[in-house]
Amino acid sequence: MQNEKDSITMVKNIEHHVNTIVKRYKGRIDTWDVVNEALNEDGSFRTSNFYEVMGDNFIALAFKLAAEADPNAKLVYNDYNLWKPEKRAGVVRLVKSLQEKGVKIDGVGMQAHWSLEGPSIEDIENSILAYAALGVKVSFTELDVTALPNPWDLDGAAVEQSYEQYEGDPKMNPYPEKLSEAAAMQLANRYETIFKLFLKHKDKIDRVTFWGVNDGQSWLNYWPINGRTNHPLLFDRDFNPKKAYERVMALKSDNQPKQN
Repeated sequence: MQNEKDSITMVKNIEHHVNTIVKRYKGRIDTWDVVNEALNEDGSFRTSNFYEVMGDNFIALAFKLAAEADPNAKLVYNDYNLWKPEKRAGVVRLVKSLQEKGVKIDGVGMQAHWSLEGPSIEDIENSILAYAALGVKVSFTELDVTALPNPWDLDGAAVEQSYEQYEGDPKMNPYPEKLSEAAAMQLANRYETIFKLFLKHKDKIDRVTFWGVNDGQSWLNYWPINGRTNHPLLFDRDFNPKKAYERVMALKSDNQPKQN
């Protein structure tokens, strides 16, 4: 597909791929990430071979084929940094365009690769409201919260970024064994604040998916700086629940219906 220059052949390849995958798991997959990371930070379309050959028509085609292959599955557009106003506006335009064409789209997936400091709860909330106003559900598809400092110009989850010059820098790997008590509390506070927002808008949110189960499995041990020890999830490397887990579960208990 990376070298294909003929649009007719590309359409046939997309048809073959979508039909092979979706029909194989028809009735067994609840939700498909149909198109992933198709937008730039300013909301314009990213340059890809799909876009070079077909323009943005490949997106509508993929959604249309997925809907035909399994009409009961939910179909989602997924991307990172969707809390940013310009990129958010691009997603709104994309969803509206698909809807105007009569193409089924059920949700927007916000990759939630966040940090202790950002994005702000206000920016996340504004995106939830903007996407829900389109009549689609919001999913948080790749939730983790980095506990480590990153280069100041780090931008989302674009994997082409590289910061090899920071490898071995102890300032970039402050918790090689475990989080300090202060950092563990900061992570717990951040997760609690995030999930309070999720509960506030639970009618608009379809699902929350973590990007890994325990800290040892996390991609953030290797990206964007290789060889670090990160602690971004609710369970440590031995699957022990962390303070962050306890805070999230306490919110669940707080939201249980009161018994008479």
